[in-house]
Amino acid sequence: MKLAGKNAIVTGGAAGIGRAIALALAAEGADIAIADVQIEKAEAVAQQIASLGRRSIAIRCDVGDSAQVDQMVDRAVQMLCGLDVLVNNAAIISQGVFWQLSDEVWHKIIRNNLSSVFFCCRAAARVMIAQKQGGRIINMSSIHATLSEPQAGPYTAAKGGIEALSRTMATELAPYKILVNCVAPGATYSELTTPMYTESVKRALFQRVPLKEIAQPEWIAAGVVFLASDDARYMTGQVLTIDGGYVMDGSLPGAEYWNE
Repeated sequence: MKLAGKNAIVTGGAAGIGRAIALALAAEGADIAIADVQIEKAEAVAQQIASLGRRSIAIRCDVGDSAQVDQMVDRAVQMLCGLDVLVNNAAIISQGVFWQLSDEVWHKIIRNNLSSVFFCCRAAARVMIAQKQGGRIINMSSIHATLSEPQAGPYTAAKGGIEALSRTMATELAPYKILVNCVAPGATYSELTTPMYTESVKRALFQRVPLKEIAQPEWIAAGVVFLASDDARYMTGQVLTIDGGYVMDGSLPGAEYWNE
């Protein structure tokens, strides 16, 4: 078990990719604190983790509130007796062209998607530095930190900010053997996204995605487990893209090269 004896916090762990991450870390031996505003769903995941023989606690936390984040991290450390891994997964999405968005929408997305990562990383880093045992911080980005996503300007800005902030934190925390990396998922099924994947959307996606599949949450979670483990001991400040080849593919869908 790659994470035996490790203690982890997963934000947004009550559903979707976050739930898959929490379960995958637990399956590799980690004890898990799930921080989420959906406390009943978080408690259900915690019970599922307990059935695997691991310790788990669900903590209600609005990760956009720095005071709640500090209290959540303190409680997780007390209950789990330490902190080795932080996964910043919690996020929300916006809709609308940027010139029609209100200040309120902008600030809400940045608060929940970017400021939350800063708050959680700051609290976790202080604990990990004091423990003098190193650690892992894994921040969930998106392929849309690189690719545009129409009508999601604040979301893409936050994801780009997460990657830039992660590189700086990786540099600053390297002397303490605390590794900071990102995972950038592509199209992935979850409770939030599944309704988006209509047949027309899937046809369009499969013209762009070489592997012609939409990811299951567990496929993304596997990348998080890798970065949390000693297998990634020499990686920091990196973005692990798990997208079926979407970002790297520069071909023209449907084009016939050299045959016309």
